[in-house]
Amino acid sequence: MEEFKNKGVLITGAGRGIGKRLALGFASAGARVGLLARSKAELELAQLEIEHAGGTAMRLRADVCDLDQMHTAADRMRAHFGDIHVLICSAGVLGPVGPFLKNDPRAWTESIQINLIGTMNATHVVLPEMTARRSGKIIVLTGRGAGRPRPNFTAYAAAKAAVCRFIECLAEELRESNVQANCMGPGSSYTHMTDLILNAGDDAPVREHEEAMQTRLTGGTAVKRQLDLAHFLASVRSNHVSGKMIGVEDDWKRLEKSNVHHEIYTLRRIAKI
Repeated sequence: MEEFKNKGVLITGAGRGIGKRLALGFASAGARVGLLARSKAELELAQLEIEHAGGTAMRLRADVCDLDQMHTAADRMRAHFGDIHVLICSAGVLGPVGPFLKNDPRAWTESIQINLIGTMNATHVVLPEMTARRSGKIIVLTGRGAGRPRPNFTAYAAAKAAVCRFIECLAEELRESNVQANCMGPGSSYTHMTDLILNAGDDAPVREHEEAMQTRLTGGTAVKRQLDLAHFLASVRSNHVSGKMIGVEDDWKRLEKSNVHHEIYTLRRIAKI
């Protein structure tokens, strides 16, 4: 992974869960990782783990919903590490679980703010330098609900579907800028969201509860599969891939040597006939 050596990789939601796993993976590949999250304790632990393994990282305590804080965090990272070459948006919340009419509208709105507006803010603070440099990668993590209905998770599903359409539109705007933007489906992983589903009782559909239980037992998708896809989307090997929604379960490796029908890996998921 010499390609990532000394490259600046900013990861939101890097204090725990999939964001932290990706941070550890990029740091082990030689990247200079900016760890962005709200929790000081989680950031300190993530940085300690990276540095203990011989990697390089810095803590950036910020709320993705606060644009001023995001600008300050990005400026700090540039001052210490130089250019930001890759942005990975992993910050997210599950939001209220249960029938829509039982949801607290304030919690519903908060989910949209963090999952969608937070992604917009992070993108907004790194994009000017990427377009000026004519080089950059934006990777946004999606979740179940983006590609299909997810009843009793309306806030999360709506936010993730909106994020995918945002990235599809942004990718078209950036076609002439040599900046690629894609969504990545990391698959199931045992995180705090898993426990929220298990603790939701009857508000979570039986299928959701069973899948969450299975994820807790097995750990979910192997970290290596997630890292392989993230490394591909952050590398020059994917310079011809933009505006896609690609999951670890997809046959994405065929994208490395050729582009495919433009709507196979999109929000609409229309397969070529």
